[in-house]
Amino acid sequence: MSPRRKILVIRLGAFGDVLQSEGALHDIRLAHPDNELVMLTTAPFRRIFERCPWIDRILIDPRAPRYNLPALLKLRQSLQSEGFDGVYDLQNSSRTLMYRNWLSAEWSQKDEAFLAWQSHRLGRQISILERLRFQLEQAGIATANTLHPDVSWMADDVSPLLHTHGLHQGFILLFAGSSARHPHKRWPEYGELAKKLMDRGHQVITAPGPDEMDLCRSLPCPAVLSQAAPVSFIELAGLIKNASLIVGNDTGPTHLAAYLGAKGLALFGPHTRARATGLDGFLDIIEVPDLSALTAQVVFERVVGLIEKS
Repeated sequence: MSPRRKILVIRLGAFGDVLQSEGALHDIRLAHPDNELVMLTTAPFRRIFERCPWIDRILIDPRAPRYNLPALLKLRQSLQSEGFDGVYDLQNSSRTLMYRNWLSAEWSQKDEAFLAWQSHRLGRQISILERLRFQLEQAGIATANTLHPDVSWMADDVSPLLHTHGLHQGFILLFAGSSARHPHKRWPEYGELAKKLMDRGHQVITAPGPDEMDLCRSLPCPAVLSQAAPVSFIELAGLIKNASLIVGNDTGPTHLAAYLGAKGLALFGPHTRARATGLDGFLDIIEVPDLSALTAQVVFERVVGLIEKS
């Protein structure tokens, strides 16, 4: 019997990108059923990958700045000591290219494929999911799941959380925020949308992340928290599984809803094309040149249409 090989998979972040990698991880697992798959990620995503059925073990990259040479040296020594046989770099960044220079393991990207991505000859024309498929196919891996992430394994039983907030299954969940680095992704009319939906008799909630607490407190619908703090990614997945519909910006929780199979509507301004995110194959989309000009009535009518279809 041949010895068990050790395979490194790299996905450092961000949240939406981590979720989009689920199908690729599934396909890598199927290609290496008897090998050890080790995930290199960052601390915020440890709990997600601890649940992931395709990963055997996790290493944490502190993502120290490049001027922090002692930290980089420590990471390099840690990775080199593992003796990896192969690497799948799903991050595909200049930082992980540096890691490539540290390891003698076989790298999944063929040189031509890696350079094509780096120069964006493909990167600006196809979605992230399609880039992952291209990368794995270049490595000779079948990609039955890469375009179809399914993170249903993430969802917690959130019955106690629902009970605490007086919620019943079938509420509408609004993702009104975005990371603080991307305020331009925020549609400003969630408050008016919430009022219209509540006037129609729907139970409407938000589940703010750390950057969205003040924003969501300003909305007329309840903000669901866990012991006065933002819910975890795992709890958020559980909330989405109990929602009848979600409405969200181009943000990580909207990706989570998509890959949980939720019904919903994603709102895009000029910052990113919905096609590039891959969400257009999972959720209904409104894409406009100016988010501030998108009225609550237009979104409300689309939401009501989705409700009536169900």
